[in-house]
Amino acid sequence: MEDNDNISNPTSGQILKADEPRSMAAGALRKLGHAFVSHEIDETLLTNIHTTIDKLLPTINKGEKRVRAIAAMKRAAFAKAPKDQESIDHFPDCVVSGLENPMGIAASGYRDKDDAVIDVTLGAAFEGAPNRAHGGIVAALFDDVMGMILNIIETPAFTGRLTINYLAPTPVNEPLEFRAQCDRIEGRKIYVSAKALHGENIIATAEAIFISVSQSKFISQEQK
Repeated sequence: MEDNDNISNPTSGQILKADEPRSMAAGALRKLGHAFVSHEIDETLLTNIHTTIDKLLPTINKGEKRVRAIAAMKRAAFAKAPKDQESIDHFPDCVVSGLENPMGIAASGYRDKDDAVIDVTLGAAFEGAPNRAHGGIVAALFDDVMGMILNIIETPAFTGRLTINYLAPTPVNEPLEFRAQCDRIEGRKIYVSAKALHGENIIATAEAIFISVSQSKFISQEQK
């Protein structure tokens, strides 16, 4: 499973198509990263990789500076709640769920009734201890799937607190499910809980408090 791009969302409503040139290039770079980490590479090939990348970088850096309209994307994300089984997208460059991020996980999520779900297989580049995913990657997945609850309830918010209990190793190269639900809302505080499953086994749980904000404040820091 090392050659997979870690995208195992069963739905098809993603805003960014996986066959668009930018997402295709990002996907190829992610596959390269996992292959690089998980295989021995002879020195000649390593030198060729280094040389090829060094030749590409000046051309890329001479290109027009990219302006990512993150504010517009976030505004659209909360304009309408996703339907049941419809995908939930944050923005294309998201390090967890963005298909255009060459260093990300590319783990697209979807709505399952009132839950938010991410199905993902983590590649070798996300390994911490042998055959186990790095704990920070698990935390990032929890933060993202719990944040998708905000799309479902159509409420912009920021993470105020995130608590994780690691109950068992999180394996790499194995299908995983991250599932979140909204427990309650008290004023501006949104209480969300989540669990990570490997098969039928719960391998980690999480609790979070999100602090709701106005949409104007949420999108005010548009990246330039």
